[in-house]
Amino acid sequence: MNFPSWPSLYLPQISPEITIPPLTLKTTTGDQTFLAQSEYSLYVCGITPYDATHLGHAATYLSFDLIHRYFSAMNSNVMFCENITDIDEPLLERADRDGINWQKLAADQIDLFRGDMTALHVLPPDDFVPATAAIAIIDRAISQMEKNGYVYSLAGDLYFGISSFLKDLPLPIDDALQIFAESGGDPDRIGKLHPLDPVLWWINKNEEPGWESSHGFGRPGWHIECSVISLRYLLGEDFLNRKSRDFAIDIQGGGSDLFFPHHFMSAAQSQALLGIPFARATIHSGMVGLDGEKMSKSKGNLIFVSRLLSDGIDPMVIRLALLMDHYQSDRMWERTRLIEAAEILEDLRTAISREEVAPVTPLINSIVLSLSNNLDTVGAIREIQKWIGECDVSPTDTNGGELSRSLDLLLGIAL
Repeated sequence: MNFPSWPSLYLPQISPEITIPPLTLKTTTGDQTFLAQSEYSLYVCGITPYDATHLGHAATYLSFDLIHRYFSAMNSNVMFCENITDIDEPLLERADRDGINWQKLAADQIDLFRGDMTALHVLPPDDFVPATAAIAIIDRAISQMEKNGYVYSLAGDLYFGISSFLKDLPLPIDDALQIFAESGGDPDRIGKLHPLDPVLWWINKNEEPGWESSHGFGRPGWHIECSVISLRYLLGEDFLNRKSRDFAIDIQGGGSDLFFPHHFMSAAQSQALLGIPFARATIHSGMVGLDGEKMSKSKGNLIFVSRLLSDGIDPMVIRLALLMDHYQSDRMWERTRLIEAAEILEDLRTAISREEVAPVTPLINSIVLSLSNNLDTVGAIREIQKWIGECDVSPTDTNGGELSRSLDLLLGIAL
């Protein structure tokens, strides 16, 4: 079942003269190369809709949009799923603080997010799935995990036993415990089999929202939501039987702040369900900061895409400004980035509108080559700026339209 996403986009075709090499990406386990194949599955962790969409969000979703676009240029179909964590502590706390119904807050922020993604020219997911619409399949998956021996009860709450997967813990245990606690975990709860065990199902308390399930009236934990939604919508309704594979899905993605515990826990729970590794590759985008600190809701130092749009900023300027840094780099946001991007975009539009421009095929090949190397947008934009200058020196090509179509397909820059 599909849930409302944002409008689909037309993707131009690239000239057959352009060779699309394999895509090499830096993953949590090292560089991996992705060859042209009939289909790729991509799961990107979505928003918790209580304050969307800031530039950190936008940078993440643009990163995976580039992967989506590159696979499309390779003529590989992309099965793309994205969740919405529309039931979680931060959402409930914000709704209580502001005196608003939590469902209305979520709905308003989801609508805002859809609008921001549309403006930024991000390809929509095939399945855009709220956690609250996946309760039944989460319940079924927990029951299967229970049969597999990974679930135990503590005062009615259900926990996932992580011990079998700690050999793959990607950081020292003391660091893991600290981050787990800071990320909503409860390592100090008495009675847990291991401090890092994450909750699968919270039994209802204090009149919080809840749903009927075979495990009692309550709501799911954060990590199981992503595990189940990704498997169900990328593998199909019979996902619990899809075990004859090397990996469940091709790519799991999100911001680097999800490296631990979220992506580690989601992958472990998926493997506990199916008995196979979760993702062929886990890929993270870098963080966007402001005034020397990470941009986050808790710090209150957010710059919202919707605010920039309401101020009259061209969405393509915002997109280009975010692409001017490498997607995996942590960077500090400065408004001068928008000024610089606006100048580049204006120069590009002026150059490409000429009757005669500098040769476009070499430029498109250079852009593709840069992107094939771990999405090197910095190098791609450098080549574009170089070409703009060459339009004054050697305007011998009349096919500026081909470049315009290629920029749309590869970089999502719609001129």
